[in-house]
Amino acid sequence: MFDRMVLRPLVAVCSLVTALLLPGGAPGASAQTAPAGAGDRPRVLVISVDALNPVALKRLGEAGTPNLHRMLREGAYTLNARSQVELTLTLPNHTSMVTGRRIARKHAGHGVTWNTNRRGSTVQKAAGHGVGSIFSVVHAAGRSSALFAAKPKFSLFARSWPAIDRVTIKDTKDAALTKAVRTDLVDHRRAFTFLHLGDVDKAGHRHGFLSPAYLDAVRRTDRRIGTILRTVDKHDELEDHLTVVLTADHGGRGANHADPRRLADFRVPFVVWGPGVAHANLYALNPSYRDPRSRRVRFRGKQPIRNGDVANFAASVLGLGPVPGSLWDRAQRLRASAS
Repeated sequence: MFDRMVLRPLVAVCSLVTALLLPGGAPGASAQTAPAGAGDRPRVLVISVDALNPVALKRLGEAGTPNLHRMLREGAYTLNARSQVELTLTLPNHTSMVTGRRIARKHAGHGVTWNTNRRGSTVQKAAGHGVGSIFSVVHAAGRSSALFAAKPKFSLFARSWPAIDRVTIKDTKDAALTKAVRTDLVDHRRAFTFLHLGDVDKAGHRHGFLSPAYLDAVRRTDRRIGTILRTVDKHDELEDHLTVVLTADHGGRGANHADPRRLADFRVPFVVWGPGVAHANLYALNPSYRDPRSRRVRFRGKQPIRNGDVANFAASVLGLGPVPGSLWDRAQRLRASAS
């Protein structure tokens, strides 16, 4: 277990300088990010449910996953978003989520191709140059961020962006992480919080993806997400200012999720829920994106909504500019409201 909740002035200064030197200039340096009352500013919570195949929501229905279906009913969503093209593995996809980059280093990607806990590694070392993230963009704007994760390999993010204000990693302890997030959301008005839940993936690897045990894990995860939604309901500041984004790193079927050419592996949900969010299909709201149906879309032409859109969509909600060097949704066109 790794738990860090510190503010280090020297690290903060260094991280700010790094963010300013990255291509694209100073993220968030605009009137949109001018100081205001902490309770008046937007906030974002991203929930990544590791290995959530959207087929599970259809099989379980509203009776089995009432909280996830509440998000679908009240929010903007698609159950036909895409993971990264190159790999359908946990760490590469999550690195794309927070950087907005593709994976392949030779194409200006982040270069994180491994899926284990490599001590001493950083995203910057993998890419061979400086790499910003939603965490560094938030920090450069003078706001706070947090990371909660259920796998030790997420310590990569703490090493890569030490200005993350809170990092809590509890190996395979989704219940404890969910409780910690609920408390943190109420006690700290952070701009950006990232929650990774690993129970569904763990069940898939042990018993098979979409197996009865896997579906039971989806039910448990739904209940945990329900406790977060009820926490939002009980606190006016959260209800008025917190946007929740839910997605996944990959899907899965049968024994694994490792084939990036297989629909069951590369299809993921993308759900937005919160104040001002339309009750609609995300593709209907975003004509600049194309619903890929069952196709695996590469890099040319109209793109599907991808899990890599998370970073710049979150930055847009917060009134900040895109992550420097990012690819996915760099123009910040993805919208979840009708206006």
